[in-house]
Amino acid sequence: MKRALKWIAIIIAVLLVIALVLPFLINVNSFRPKIESNLTDALGRKVTVGNLSLSVLSGSVGADDIAIADDPAFASSPFIHAKALKVGVELMPLIFSKQLHVTELSLTEPQVTLLRAPSGRWNYSTLGANSAKKPSDSSNSSYEQNLSVGKLSIKDGQVSVAETKTPAKDHVYSNVNVTVKDFSFTSQFPFTLSADLPGGGNLKLDGTAGPINPDDAAVTPLQAKVEVKKLDLGKSGFIDPATGIEGVADFDGTVTSDGKQALSNGTMTADSIKLSPKGSPAKSAVSVRYATTYELQKQTGQLTQADASVGKAVAKLVGTFDLHGESAMVNLKLNADGMPVDDLVTMLPALGVVLPSGSSLQGGTLSADLTVAGPADKLVINGPVKLVNTKLAGFSMASKLGSILNLGGGGTNGSDTVIQNFSSDVHVSPGGIQTQNVNLVVPSIGTVTGDGTVSPQDALDYKMSAKLSGGLGGGLTAVAGGKGGIPFFIQGTAADPKFVPDVKGMVTGRLGQLGGAIPGGQDTQGLVNAVGGLFGKKKKP
Repeated sequence: MKRALKWIAIIIAVLLVIALVLPFLINVNSFRPKIESNLTDALGRKVTVGNLSLSVLSGSVGADDIAIADDPAFASSPFIHAKALKVGVELMPLIFSKQLHVTELSLTEPQVTLLRAPSGRWNYSTLGANSAKKPSDSSNSSYEQNLSVGKLSIKDGQVSVAETKTPAKDHVYSNVNVTVKDFSFTSQFPFTLSADLPGGGNLKLDGTAGPINPDDAAVTPLQAKVEVKKLDLGKSGFIDPATGIEGVADFDGTVTSDGKQALSNGTMTADSIKLSPKGSPAKSAVSVRYATTYELQKQTGQLTQADASVGKAVAKLVGTFDLHGESAMVNLKLNADGMPVDDLVTMLPALGVVLPSGSSLQGGTLSADLTVAGPADKLVINGPVKLVNTKLAGFSMASKLGSILNLGGGGTNGSDTVIQNFSSDVHVSPGGIQTQNVNLVVPSIGTVTGDGTVSPQDALDYKMSAKLSGGLGGGLTAVAGGKGGIPFFIQGTAADPKFVPDVKGMVTGRLGQLGGAIPGGQDTQGLVNAVGGLFGKKKKP
């Protein structure tokens, strides 16, 4: 036994000596021109490799530095620059016949620059074009064999993605790690990719890709599962800050591309979402079940499903989008039918909706049928909106009207406004909100109709008319209301609305009823004074 152990120790010692001595006996730098030539032929780009070293224990050749040139149509700086390159090799052919058989390629801390031209073409589109094409003669038959690598990896990389000829900042992905097994330009290969996203969060892809498209590597077929965690929408750089969209989102879905069209579907969940420049983060999470198709060359797509849910409230969004150009363009249709108001109230701040100070909506349902169109930072929203059987708690519209119209009686009781029905045609744009054909039925008051606007600063400018119910208004209705109702203005701000009597409108309406005749021989000013007196105003002498 002792003799056997002695021989084992001798063999181990000899192997260690060989491992230490061989790197000095084999000049691996003599392989550098071949490595550079093979990689240059394979990638179709000039490849330069630094000083080489051999590690027998790991069976690899290392390079201090590597650079891969960019497509000259895009940039003169390197497309990839890596701190180190590790090339796994078969030791026996290297030692005994000085043949270099590559089994693994590994890049450490590479800096990668991805550029896309306005035409949609990428700077890596021509990468590997020579080797991806099938050899036409036996002299080129070594390409495919030389480019079959058992394992290809990128460690701790940084990828910068930018559009040429645009002022937009680069999107920088850090801690990029990629592992590819059984890589070949002419067959499908499995891969995994992970990265830290711009502005926060991380991305993971797990799937298969290939064969490499010989004409455009950017449209290589791909199938992968996508996981995105803690994407900061506001800081990511993917969304124009002018839209006001912020929040933290998770994605879980799949993407499949045949090189021409990409299909994606899955679920997005967003917390602290904000959807308007003047909005504030929502307190409830929003879940969106989505499905899209995207034409890679045209940079256009279709949103075939986007079901956004907050509690039991569901809004459905479908339409088209165009990412070609400086700002994304959309043409969407939003349908929401009978959404519970109690589930929606937490989203009102996120949408920039301001209610009278101290008030809140309670109960009932909201329905909408809207179009959403234009550039993402200047969207225009149009369509009808309807509220049914809800209550504006903490705000009494009856009291507001009672104080200016001297209504008196039960119409001013209570601190809430019960809304039987509210409907309006809404137009929302960067210039503010326009509401037409407003129809508001409040049992304690009657029916209020009119039109108006809300400025970007929330200033109100509404011209309304109230048809009072239950005998409210008394002599005012008889003198100034008539068939058209009692006119008034709503001014101030959304947080502090002011109800102001429209005296001129009342007089004009009354004269219209009388066919221009003044009752009792009164002059026009006399009627104005009479109506004004109903509001406690002094009559002019």
